[in-house]
Amino acid sequence: MESIRWISKYIKKYKFKFIMTLMFVLVCSAISMINPYLSGEIVEKVILKNNKSILIPILAVMILVTLTKSITRYLYQLSFEKISQDIIYEIRDSMYVKLQKLDFQYYNENRTGDLMSRMTGDMNAIRHFIAWVIYNVFENVTVFIFAVCFMFYINWQFTLIMISITPLIGYLACKMTREVGPTFIDIREQLSSLNTVVQENISGNRVVRSFAKEDYEIEKFDKENEKFFDVNLISARIWEKYLPTLEVLGSILSVEMIFFGGIMVINKSMSMGELVVFNSLIWALNNPMKMSGWLINDVQRFVASSKKIRLLLNEEPKIQNKREKIKMQAIKGEIEFKGVHLSLENEDILKGIDFKINRGETVGIIGPTGSGKSTLINLIERFYDVTCGEILIDGKNIKDYDFKYVRDNVAVAMQDVFLFSDSVKNNISYSTREVEDDQIVEASKAACANDFILKMPQGYDTVVGERGVGLSGGQKQRISLARALVKNTPILVLDDTTSSLDMETEFLIQKNLKRICAQKTCIIIANRIASVKSADLILVLKDGKVYETGKHEELLSKKGYYYSVYNNQWGDFDMQFKKEVI
Repeated sequence: MESIRWISKYIKKYKFKFIMTLMFVLVCSAISMINPYLSGEIVEKVILKNNKSILIPILAVMILVTLTKSITRYLYQLSFEKISQDIIYEIRDSMYVKLQKLDFQYYNENRTGDLMSRMTGDMNAIRHFIAWVIYNVFENVTVFIFAVCFMFYINWQFTLIMISITPLIGYLACKMTREVGPTFIDIREQLSSLNTVVQENISGNRVVRSFAKEDYEIEKFDKENEKFFDVNLISARIWEKYLPTLEVLGSILSVEMIFFGGIMVINKSMSMGELVVFNSLIWALNNPMKMSGWLINDVQRFVASSKKIRLLLNEEPKIQNKREKIKMQAIKGEIEFKGVHLSLENEDILKGIDFKINRGETVGIIGPTGSGKSTLINLIERFYDVTCGEILIDGKNIKDYDFKYVRDNVAVAMQDVFLFSDSVKNNISYSTREVEDDQIVEASKAACANDFILKMPQGYDTVVGERGVGLSGGQKQRISLARALVKNTPILVLDDTTSSLDMETEFLIQKNLKRICAQKTCIIIANRIASVKSADLILVLKDGKVYETGKHEELLSKKGYYYSVYNNQWGDFDMQFKKEVI
């Protein structure tokens, strides 16, 4: 019932149109009784009583009724489809908006394949329910009721005989509902797993081919596909147990009509014309009984899919702005971490981080893999909230700001470069659409990207493949850097932006960045000493803690981790850390 109440909230917006459409279904169900009655009249008055004068008028009425029914049916089917598409558009839009609001932790805990299933397969189940299941349930119920009432009016004894198996059909239908419901949830979950495998394989196709793991991926897919096959088979076995029985019970009506109807006609307790009417109306009893099993299946699919969609729509982001509105002042760029701790999934990521960056300063951050370097950036953009301590921007707690306002004032060139399947120009200008072409070119020159972009087939209008397929790692990094630079914010964050570049290109970029960062607060995360040696402050992270701080010369004099990395720049950072000088 929760699923029905949920979808009713959307249907209410189209209440008038929905009710009028149901009235069309009601009219169609009612006029379906006319032709069976007229068939009996033809037998009684035309064939048995030889009154041929009324044959043409009766046939004309039957043709008119058939045309009216067909047109009415077409109109309400079209109307239900339109309502379903409007509702699906609204729900899908709400889901996408919700996905944009949810924070990193939600995406860490949910698989892409599952989210895609909600946006596609589950949405189609909702559309099918509104566009087809609702009117079919209403139509079959009303047709059955009209038929039974009409039959009672003609011959109530024979009607009781005809509907005697209805309680048994109702019992079996309810029992099937209870058994088949959980299987649809299992099917839905396994489809999500199957989609995840496919999505990951497509996204990581280059890796798969590079390691010649096609057979492994096929085997992995086959396992998930087999599980999906098994859960569908379990559901099908329940159908096998009930649907044939429901079909047979529906077909028994024909046998009952011929046997008992024939006896009653012979005994003169029912006329031949009335038997013809009953024969013409048998579909009105038979079809609803046969359809009940299939409609129950569709309803259960709707319930399983609606639960998944409601879970997403009811999800609330853990990162929230304060309710009271605070006047936002222009951010200058001063950043301070005070005793910052961060725990995720019962794991301590950052432990007691303390440092301060003044406006216009450049801070370099280095450390072994997993030390928490990129996590610092996630906190500055408030993708996560600190577990303990506080982060200050311009002396004000970051939680006092609107998080969108903070992100608007921070430009990030991320370590994991993501490019959209769009033109180079649109990828660079993604951070701010209100930018002139010359600003895009200037940012590209600063990122040493202009030269190779101009050599591309359509220059800045060249469309890159999905996730930048076709570009080298260094080219993607430079486009990502240009995207951050063109945003022109008071805070600039570069997360290992030059790791895929040659030393010469990196030197040119560092020279350009030194000029650009003069009026910005710049945070550079890097593995190369060359990227951070000129920074005003260098932080060395280890196990989520600030292990060393100072300028380049100061850190060298300490002869610690920074010193060891400096002496062996191309060594393994993690191994170097183990060999650090205490």
